[in-house]
Amino acid sequence: MSIFDDDLPQKQGATHIVGSDLTLLSVDELTARINILTGEIERLEQEREKKSAGRKAAESLFSAR
Repeated sequence: MSIFDDDLPQKQGATHIVGSDLTLLSVDELTARINILTGEIERLEQEREKKSAGRKAAESLFSAR
């Protein structure tokens, strides 16, 4: 545990740990976890797009010289 963990937003409700045992989860719980992970994938893809755009802009700036 890090002293910086306090800075992270605390989420309420269902969580998912990658690789955890799924056998005891209900269909509703599995659906909730799928929704959590789908949302996280979308967030990651948005961030990747922002960083790619920034990188392309920097590359075009430096290649124009």
